Amino acid sequence: MTADPQIHAGMALKGIRVLDFTWIHAGPSATRILCDQGAEVIKVESNQALAVVGGPASRTARGLGQRNNWNAGKLSISLNMKTPEALDIAKTLVSVCDVVAENFSGRVMPGWGMDYDNIRRIRPDAIMLSMSGFGRTGPWMDRVSYGQTLQAISGFTHLTGFPGTDPSGPASAYSDAVGGMAGAQAVLLALIHRSRTGQGQWIDLSQFESLSALLDTLILETSAENKSGASQSKNPQSNLQRRNGNRLPHGGGAPHGVYRCQGDDRWIAITVFTEKDWSSFVGATGNPHWAKDERFASMAGRQRHADELDGFVESWSLERTAEEAMAALQAAGVPAGVVQTGADLAHDAHLQERGFFRTVPDAKGEMRKIEGAPYKLSRTPGGVSRGAPEFGADQTYVLREVLGMTDDELADCAIAGAFE
Repeated sequence: MTADPQIHAGMALKGIRVLDFTWIHAGPSATRILCDQGAEVIKVESNQALAVVGGPASRTARGLGQRNNWNAGKLSISLNMKTPEALDIAKTLVSVCDVVAENFSGRVMPGWGMDYDNIRRIRPDAIMLSMSGFGRTGPWMDRVSYGQTLQAISGFTHLTGFPGTDPSGPASAYSDAVGGMAGAQAVLLALIHRSRTGQGQWIDLSQFESLSALLDTLILETSAENKSGASQSKNPQSNLQRRNGNRLPHGGGAPHGVYRCQGDDRWIAITVFTEKDWSSFVGATGNPHWAKDERFASMAGRQRHADELDGFVESWSLERTAEEAMAALQAAGVPAGVVQTGADLAHDAHLQERGFFRTVPDAKGEMRKIEGAPYKLSRTPGGVSRGAPEFGADQTYVLREVLGMTDDELADCAIAGAFE
């Protein structure tokens, strides 16, 4: 995309301020999306609520790894919310913020006197984002959850793995990323509503439901079974909700899967859906003798004998690097792609051309590579310009300049233990 040079490269959410109580992954990733587009995000942190990857400082016991990614561009203040002085500061911050975000269990914010009813007494047009595991209503509303448990409960874990094996589940907390995107989307919708009406609102987001919404085929299969009167088998591998490995459960074509290539743990994904794809695939692989086998003469036959076909395909792919195999197949019009590692992605020519990864300085000036936005806005491109803050790095700016607290007030709060 080529932007008009006359267009001001502004920020879509400039002027919006977010009070961020979130931690770990789901919440911080939601508020980082807002931060990337110009919102001033004030992250409230505490030694009482730290996580290895979500804590306040990189390379210390207070936080490692993805903290710099999920909290890039934000401001950090430290408050000991067990003290009345810190609670007063937090509530005063509500009065100057457009959005309040949290992803605690349902008991935390009411315990601080900062549930939505109290938030809107402080600022009537405030938008509050509550990102609990199961939402604020229902029999599970008080349950605490993490990504792996949400994935299991939603049915996502059950679908992953190979036929006849135990469910594998995704390698990381996929549900956190999904919940974060849903949370940011919900805040944007609420901001649009407020711009029209002047009214704030409470966003009751269920991370369980955010992930379940992606599993439409799981629900569709159950609906189809019930409609046909079929009984649900006690063996989960004998009904429609089965694990399929790399193959699609419905109309997946053949060959369809991930195949080993030369090198250590190198793979290529290949998908052949149509007879045209098959003809192109056969040509790209050099018209091998096994492609003429009667078992593979039709799509139905190839699907029926998919295991045997996969063995032949892999005998071809093992003689090539994943990149060579991909180039040969794509040149023939066959859908194929290298199974990339993190190192591959960091050097991917397409992502580099698009500017997806950004190299930004962290609080100590060390340059770090982090993710950018997956979309390009021609008028307000936005994007992160700095890494995550150190723990409490913006205390002076927030308390003095944003809230206007005096030296005496700050001293009294410090003596009372409001800061950590």
